[in-house]
Amino acid sequence: MAPFQYIDRPSPFNTAAGTTLPIFAVTPAHIDQQAIDPIALDWARKAGFKAEPGAVLLIPSSEGHLGGALLGLGSNPSEAPFITGKLARALPSGQWHVETAPLTADRLALGYGLGAYRFDRYKPSKSQAPTLMIPADADAADIKRQLAGVFLARDLINMPTNDMGPNALEAAFRALGDHYKANVSVIAGDDLLAQNFPLIHTVGRASAEAPRLLEMRWGKKETARSR
Repeated sequence: MAPFQYIDRPSPFNTAAGTTLPIFAVTPAHIDQQAIDPIALDWARKAGFKAEPGAVLLIPSSEGHLGGALLGLGSNPSEAPFITGKLARALPSGQWHVETAPLTADRLALGYGLGAYRFDRYKPSKSQAPTLMIPADADAADIKRQLAGVFLARDLINMPTNDMGPNALEAAFRALGDHYKANVSVIAGDDLLAQNFPLIHTVGRASAEAPRLLEMRWGKKETARSR
């Protein structure tokens, strides 16, 4: 198995304005008050769609092709602010955008991104995941930064221990430091005793790989916080 690497995975987002399918994120009130697209409304009623939290219903176009999707938000969308994550696994492959949604743009996009996470290191997916257009009023750069951090943490957690020992963890740590141009230092093996870290040495010394202390420093010295 190749060593763990900090890499950029395919983005769950797209920029294909004008060529995407619409998603209507709705509450039961939207359906009761007929406040959505007429074709979507008619299909929702015939299918018995109640806009329950996380429910997804594909809807046809007037020509009988795939025309979009409905996402149920439940009666109180604020109770599940990242519910758009359901879409990442329920939608077929293709490019999508949210047409209507009583959610903030940042939460809408972040929720979708969180739901799009896949751990496919050992068994890559053969299907192409759907992608969502980030709303114009969302902070795309901040959303992508948050997702990168969450995805890295999930990858490290999901890696089995026989593939994520001290050497692999240090490699991931150094790769992250290189990515953000941070200063990384490592104290390993018997150097832990010399520098007064006996507990780390004692806990890890029986391992086939030497125990170590990983430290990362980033930012300006005058703004550093005590750790």
